[in-house]
Amino acid sequence: MATQKKAADIVIVGFGWTGSLMARELAETGLSIVALERGEARDTYPDFAYPKITDELTYGVRLKLFQNAARETVTIRHNVSQTALPYRRFGSFLPGDGVGGAGVHWNGMLWRPLGADIKLRSIIIEKYGTKVIPADMTLQDYPFTYEEMEPYFDKFEKICGASGQAGNLQGKIQPGGNPFEMPRQDPYPTPALTRLYSGDLFAQATTKLGYNPFPTPAANCTAPWTNPYNVQLGVCNYCGFCERFGCFNYSKGSPQSCVLPSLKAFPNVEIRPRSQVIRVNTDSSGKQATGVTYIDEQGNEVEQPASLVILAAFQLHNVRLLLLSKIGKPYDPQTGEGVVGRNYAYQMTGGAKLFFGPDHRFNPFAATGTTSTFIDNFNNGNFDQSDVGFIGRATLSSSCTGGRPIAQTLLPSKAPRWGSGWKSAIKQHYNHSMFIGSSGSVMPYRQCYLDLDPTYKDVHGQPLLRMTFDWQPNELTMTGFMAGKVEQIIQEIAPPSYEMGFKNAHSHYDVRPYQSTHTTGGAVMGDSPQTSVVNKYLQSWDVPNLFVVGACSFPQNLAYNPTGTVGATTLFAADAIKKQYLASPGPLVKV
Repeated sequence: MATQKKAADIVIVGFGWTGSLMARELAETGLSIVALERGEARDTYPDFAYPKITDELTYGVRLKLFQNAARETVTIRHNVSQTALPYRRFGSFLPGDGVGGAGVHWNGMLWRPLGADIKLRSIIIEKYGTKVIPADMTLQDYPFTYEEMEPYFDKFEKICGASGQAGNLQGKIQPGGNPFEMPRQDPYPTPALTRLYSGDLFAQATTKLGYNPFPTPAANCTAPWTNPYNVQLGVCNYCGFCERFGCFNYSKGSPQSCVLPSLKAFPNVEIRPRSQVIRVNTDSSGKQATGVTYIDEQGNEVEQPASLVILAAFQLHNVRLLLLSKIGKPYDPQTGEGVVGRNYAYQMTGGAKLFFGPDHRFNPFAATGTTSTFIDNFNNGNFDQSDVGFIGRATLSSSCTGGRPIAQTLLPSKAPRWGSGWKSAIKQHYNHSMFIGSSGSVMPYRQCYLDLDPTYKDVHGQPLLRMTFDWQPNELTMTGFMAGKVEQIIQEIAPPSYEMGFKNAHSHYDVRPYQSTHTTGGAVMGDSPQTSVVNKYLQSWDVPNLFVVGACSFPQNLAYNPTGTVGATTLFAADAIKKQYLASPGPLVKV
């Protein structure tokens, strides 16, 4: 029998970006808040202290900060005719674990969506008609407007001390920024990161081709900054250890750098690590959440009653908890009915390695996770897609996320992988190579979804989440198109040699190489409970005192990294809870 804890006003499940932002925003109400995090407690000191954290083998290769697949994983298959098998070692994507979650180890690219991202279905139909949308593609608009969300994008950027160059400031296009971005009311909090030599070559080439290069918007603070929570951030020192590492310098946007220090002033907020939530509890009607049940560090089952429940775990985990808790109708790909698990999407990436001689020195070790130069000319809504044969878009960039010797050295495919030949290749190419990458959107499909696996279970005996996903012709056509654009840029740069690394028309999703941790969907937001799990405020249609935040709410995936939208929608939902829900608990959107 479960031990029952004293009731809290609010229980938050997961304590990464979304959980910490919710806790901080709601702490000011004075309500009692309990945050349950399945992983260990972590803070900048001592967990990310220098030089311990700059250990590539421990953190970058052996994945110390990530989910333990031996305890809980997902099962994966390409289509319904296959039997899904457990993912034994994460590679394609890397779910976080512990306080801070994926907000600890991310690179820090901090994008706002384009206008066409938010109203994608409507814009596609308006420009090209319904016939261009494949029958199995389940496109949806976001249920909010950019104008509604702009103050929250701005606030999240200020919480992170974000760096960048505005491209559209109050409707006026700014030199050096992204001319395609939506209007922002304020400039970035801190100046853009210094452009690397690889970025110089990319910018020169793309400018000659008529494109518009600009610096990456980044959650890397580049100047003294005190954020809206009165937390002072450090200035980035380009250490090269953003991706897969915690920031020891308090300069990369993360819960540890930006939010946790301010929470110490609120005695009404309690964080319980090593607390694995296994279900959301509801009353006999199934329409009211009564709290959650979790497994504590000693393996005991504990019930935490609460008046308001917020699911703020990683995208995959939020969907799994909804399914385990029997909240919302599970999606059925055969009938197309149901919503929980629907519209799962990933991200389509590709790239090219460019090899130079000793006269070109790139110094990749003096970088951040976001020292990249981008063009947006082929992103959503920024070019005519009437005859390209696909829906969607991609960013193109010269990306350098560090120069770690084990995993980040660019080598030709024919170079030896061990021994003296490998050492010779490292010496020849380590400081004399650059990368040009493509990050593309992925549309939702009727046959790509999440559900509970009928066979495999986790250490607590609960069904694992099953992922049914493969690349579809639309995205494979898109990445082929982007490969052609990348090759044009390479011809302008004219390196002595290069290698392309893009998928072809016959490629299948491969779980082995890392691609991105940008998994989305499964509990999407929308205007109707027939096609969405939550409303625009991320409130459950079925259980009004349950909110579900994070990338699980995306109707389809963007070409951009999702964190900027995740942060802004979380702040938007928190504001609605404070100003509307707490005053009058119940549905915030009537249907």
